[in-house]
Amino acid sequence: MLTTGTPAHNWAGNITFGAARVHRPATLDELRRTVAGAAHVRVLGTGHSFNRLADTPDDLVRVDGLPKRIELDPQAAAVTVSAGLRYAEVAAELAAAGFALANLASLPHISVAGSVATGTHGSGDAHQGLASAVTGLELVGPEGDLVHLTRAADPGRFAGAVVSLGALGVVTELTLAVEPAYEVAQWVYLDVPLDAVAAGFDEVTGAASSVSTFTDWHGGTATVLLKRRLDREGGGHPGADWLGGRLADAPWHPIAGMPAEFCTGQLGVPGPWHERLPHFRPEFTPSRGEELQSEVFLPRRAAGEAIAALRGLGGALAPVLQVSEVRTIAADELWLSPAQGRDSVAFHFTWVKDAEAVAPAVAAVERALLPYGARPHWGKLTSLSAEAIGAAYERLPDFRRLALVHDPAGRFRNAHLDELLG
Repeated sequence: MLTTGTPAHNWAGNITFGAARVHRPATLDELRRTVAGAAHVRVLGTGHSFNRLADTPDDLVRVDGLPKRIELDPQAAAVTVSAGLRYAEVAAELAAAGFALANLASLPHISVAGSVATGTHGSGDAHQGLASAVTGLELVGPEGDLVHLTRAADPGRFAGAVVSLGALGVVTELTLAVEPAYEVAQWVYLDVPLDAVAAGFDEVTGAASSVSTFTDWHGGTATVLLKRRLDREGGGHPGADWLGGRLADAPWHPIAGMPAEFCTGQLGVPGPWHERLPHFRPEFTPSRGEELQSEVFLPRRAAGEAIAALRGLGGALAPVLQVSEVRTIAADELWLSPAQGRDSVAFHFTWVKDAEAVAPAVAAVERALLPYGARPHWGKLTSLSAEAIGAAYERLPDFRRLALVHDPAGRFRNAHLDELLG
């Protein structure tokens, strides 16, 4: 096992973790001993969070050194994977075997366990968040004990244990639902009027199985990405001048000035699901961490009011906003999922890497959207208090009780979680 005292940073470099020790166990037994001997322990995945959710003053653990496992069960339509694997690794092996996941996030670089634990998502009216694919998990409890939970055997607590913020233990394996592999064609529409997006929101988000709308909220237009499944929708597009925009005739990158070759195949060229659903190719680092991120989830029915509110802030956001993305997520019943109990629309913001300058903009966005039932992403920047977050996540009291059962002494807590969970 590798143990160091070297400071660890998150992907963006805006957080330096305060851990006294950073561990990368090579075996499950090493991990169990580390957890049992720690006063406080947190897990660091690929570090694609922008707050102190993973921080600890004591022991920080990485699970990407554990033996790699991708075990496909075709009869059960499921795959069991080691928690530290990145989605790109899992997707490539699934595709080679003729299988697929229902959806992927924009970045295939992120770890499976970290994405699931924080409620990360892709896009699509019919697609739930990535955590909804989980049908079973294994975790190391506070005394180094092994805990196994499945959707079928543990219905009373499984919905609370999947999006767990790392508060129940160190997840070591997850079982995910899979389906037969499919192909996707991706089309990009430039200069779509924001008025048309707001007026025809259902048409926009229903135009493909996965849809993303990018804008700066200031210029009055948007870029819309349609990712169409060939087996369900065909690979065509809805017209060269759909909604008043124009079909791109060259590859496009969401961040101005960034190379388009970093992005997955566009221009309607069909490709395997894992090479089209993410926005970015796994062999490239999209922006080298030169950004900060925040994201707010609202009930889908509030999309029109939210778009109007954000357009009103466009001039104030412009100096610090690189790009904003709008996506939809289907409702689920995972307690801490941002889409729990309601079909949702997510407003994502990629900011410049200047925390002091960005903080007022994040607060302005959240003030504008809070009246519509805003929930912040667990792993990103927010100005909201623990009380406001707790009010937004109705099942948080249930999760507090579950965390006390699994970790009564608070071994997996930190200051950030203490504020949230009390």
